[in-house]
Amino acid sequence: MESEVTTQGVESKPQIQPKQHFRAKVLKISLAGAAVDLGIGQPAFLHISQIQPLDDEPIKRVSDVLQEGQEIDVWVKRVKEGRIEVTTFKPLDLEWRDLKKGMVVKGTVVRLEKFGAFVEIGAERPGLLHISEMAHGYVREPSEVVKEGDEIEVEVIDFNRKKRQIKLSRKALLPEPVKEEEPIQAFIEPPKRERPKDREKDKEKDKEKAQRRKKAKAPRTREEDTISVDALLESLGEEPQPEVETAMAIAWREAMERAKARKAEEKGRKKATSQEQEEILARTLENKVQTS
Repeated sequence: MESEVTTQGVESKPQIQPKQHFRAKVLKISLAGAAVDLGIGQPAFLHISQIQPLDDEPIKRVSDVLQEGQEIDVWVKRVKEGRIEVTTFKPLDLEWRDLKKGMVVKGTVVRLEKFGAFVEIGAERPGLLHISEMAHGYVREPSEVVKEGDEIEVEVIDFNRKKRQIKLSRKALLPEPVKEEEPIQAFIEPPKRERPKDREKDKEKDKEKAQRRKKAKAPRTREEDTISVDALLESLGEEPQPEVETAMAIAWREAMERAKARKAEEKGRKKATSQEQEEILARTLENKVQTS
């Protein structure tokens, strides 16, 4: 007959996780810290550096803060080789390594500014909810959307561990507003402009007009005026009369004739003087030859 093994009286220890909260009882105090009972059948160790002081001054003796039998709140700091270490400092809900873009977290508005609001999400520092990330529409003041103490749900859109900055958005979790479609107006096609049937004829007409304008602007000569007068008289049936010289024209013609006569007279005088000089030079040379 097979022997039966009973498991009565054997209790399995619960799995301990970091950041797990316990209401512990102080068992023993030492110079390095205290041993506390978590109620799981195994004591945990609380180091003096992990005991929260009553004021800002550092703790010199554990007995100044804790007493045996006292109940305190502790959180699991580390579990290593079966040893459980605890702390009285409440750990952060979100470590830097836990943050991810797009993750949704709940937080409490702790401060309002003109440019937005700071939201406590359990991280090392509150996250910034910029005024432009509060709603889809225009927000004049952050107080129009949130107030201090409000618990809201936000999305992590960016973070920088070196600068210790966390950027949040409330708008990312809100449905986009439906845009009202504008009524479609009937399109009225403008009347088409009729093109000239014969462009070459229009070009020739424009060219003739340009030539007439150019000819009208050009100064007319005396001959053209005479021809036009003669043509006008012929069209009227009258014979053109010979042109009558004016006194100015007669005086000008006589002056030109006198100038020509003086020029011819001076030319003849110069020629006679030149011949006389040549004759004198010839006689002089002839006398020199005879003398020698």
